[in-house]
Amino acid sequence: NQVPLEQAGPYAAEDADISLRLHDALYPRLEKESAQASLFERVEMPLVPVLSKIERTGVRVDCDMLAIQSRELSERIQALEALAHKEAGGPFNIASPKQIQEILFDRLELPVLSKTPKGQPSTAESVLAELADQHELPRLILEHRGLSKLRSTYTEKLPTLVNSRTGRVHTSYLQNIPVRTAEGRRIREAFVPEPGYRLVAADYSQIELRIMAHLSADEGLLNAFAKGEDVHRATAAEVFGVALDAVSGDQRRSAKAINFGLIYGMSAFGLARQLGIDRGQAQDYINLYFERYPGVRTFMDATRLQVREKKFVETVFGRRLFLPDISSSNHARRQGAERAAINAPMQGTAADLIKLAMLAVDEWLTKENHDARIIMQVHDELVLEVPEADVKAVGKKLAVLMSEVAELAVPLKVDVGTGGNWAEAHS
Repeated sequence: NQVPLEQAGPYAAEDADISLRLHDALYPRLEKESAQASLFERVEMPLVPVLSKIERTGVRVDCDMLAIQSRELSERIQALEALAHKEAGGPFNIASPKQIQEILFDRLELPVLSKTPKGQPSTAESVLAELADQHELPRLILEHRGLSKLRSTYTEKLPTLVNSRTGRVHTSYLQNIPVRTAEGRRIREAFVPEPGYRLVAADYSQIELRIMAHLSADEGLLNAFAKGEDVHRATAAEVFGVALDAVSGDQRRSAKAINFGLIYGMSAFGLARQLGIDRGQAQDYINLYFERYPGVRTFMDATRLQVREKKFVETVFGRRLFLPDISSSNHARRQGAERAAINAPMQGTAADLIKLAMLAVDEWLTKENHDARIIMQVHDELVLEVPEADVKAVGKKLAVLMSEVAELAVPLKVDVGTGGNWAEAHS
């Protein structure tokens, strides 16, 4: 309303005109592909008003709590900086890659693990993580970076985004709040309901592994999920050749790293680094895994062949990801495309499932004229704000609705939690 009509009119008209021209060009192509047309009509278009509703509803944020967290983070960041200066043998700008580079590689003579496109020693996170095994300074720099990002992106930024009229944050896309660190998890405590309401969080359990079981049709994985077993424990029993009830905590952690690592295309080198073992042992684990779950290897091999031939992969519902880099003459880009080809059908199917879940939950809430509302969707999780009296009934219904959005070769399991803030509900 602050732009003159002579300017606003043609601008808005051009938006509509170009959209129509794109529709006329693209929709006939879409109609020729039945799976894509179905996704467009059954999922994408009906989801637009649902997403709009979530954005208009917004999420309540406790700014006082974020201010306390911000002060605590600031104190910890300053303490880390002082420790880093001590380890470096003098003060330096901890935010300067050039100064970090000089200290790590010239002064401390740590090994150069990779280089930037300009040929300089890299100080990227992956490099620092590897160097942290050899010296304390890279670990301190990494922790400093992580906490600084939390403070600037969340504890300092979120309060400035609160709408003064509604007291809520209205976002078209809420970044995932980090959960790997205690400080990251604490930020979720600042997402709170209105008085008289509770937050209910429902998420799909081990969704990508379940999709892998469906796509690969591997008998071992299918059986583990059909029996309701802890799949990481079952994998550990298979890989390490022990009884299910004899699996140790370390063996389960290793099996979890293998399960998720293979989905993301992790190499023996990556697995070795994550588990703190040598590369040969990591390769033995991977070989054992494929011996026990041959269907997974067959699926991966078939996917690599398919993507080389078709230049795309598909989700269970027919959504396509095009990967032209599979034909690249650059080895690293080709490998990246291969990893994406294996991962995309699982991540993409998980994304399709949560979209179907949003549609089902919104339809139920609308039909029942319910006072509960969806306020967030993050990865495989839906978060609702629910009147206190209805928490139990809504949680129960959520689990049913979300588990029934699609029929895979394994059951879709939904975990539901409730709490006075997102952290409580999520746990």
